[in-house]
Amino acid sequence: MKLGLVLEGGGMRGLYTCGVLDCFLDHQLFADYVIGVSAGACHGVSYVSMQRGRSFRVNTNYLHDKRYLSLRNFIQTKSLFGMDFIFDEIPHQLDLFDYETFLSSPCEYKLGVTDALTGKCVYFDKSHLNHDSTLIKASSSIPVFSPVVSYQGRDYLDGGTSDSIPVKQALADGCDRLIIVLTRDRNYVKKPESFRSIYANVLKKYPNMIKALDERHTMYNDTLSFIRQLEARGIATVIAPKSPVKISRFEKNGKKLQGLYDQGYQDALDSLEHLKQLKSKKS
Repeated sequence: MKLGLVLEGGGMRGLYTCGVLDCFLDHQLFADYVIGVSAGACHGVSYVSMQRGRSFRVNTNYLHDKRYLSLRNFIQTKSLFGMDFIFDEIPHQLDLFDYETFLSSPCEYKLGVTDALTGKCVYFDKSHLNHDSTLIKASSSIPVFSPVVSYQGRDYLDGGTSDSIPVKQALADGCDRLIIVLTRDRNYVKKPESFRSIYANVLKKYPNMIKALDERHTMYNDTLSFIRQLEARGIATVIAPKSPVKISRFEKNGKKLQGLYDQGYQDALDSLEHLKQLKSKKS
């Protein structure tokens, strides 16, 4: 049996995922496969590299550093998040990412990015992250709030736009059982994007990207319905906030983020016995 871990994005709501993954590392619960988009892709790499606490530090230690998240960044680089600071300076100078452990881990890793020209999700494995975080940057580049990121001659944006919760890719890659970590509560229903006139203008060069954003709410809600089917069949176990998460993807309140992290840790702890039984069924 192949156990997969599927990680939703959500910007700073991903602190919930940080708590879940740190709990897994503390209790030595290791998946065979990890796939994530956007913030989920970011947190997944630190789980595979077994750097407990690293994602939490990266997301909270620089909250009041203008290089991390600020209007100044947007004016200078067209991105609210300081993408070069987060995906180059931090992992390579300030809070070193352990590429060696990551690349040598037996755990498979994939991330999803949205091809700006086609509007479709494209998936890359860890071989594309060999001391290079370009694709993680691309998967985290929120349309309108970040510019496109070029990689191997293609333009990419936030993977969550075209595949918010990549469960179908995990199944296609041979996973028999899934642990799915959501950053919204189980009753959440996604609505159409409210700033269509803005993104339609900003992305007019990429009509299929506009279409992906137009259809995102339908894709997201259909995926949640599919996940419920997987749960009913005993294929998936979902860990999700028990109540609506009342922070934005750009949250800078440290206490709120700590609380969300703690909630994720506790929810994972509550599920741990079941998940270890699931893991023990591996043949």
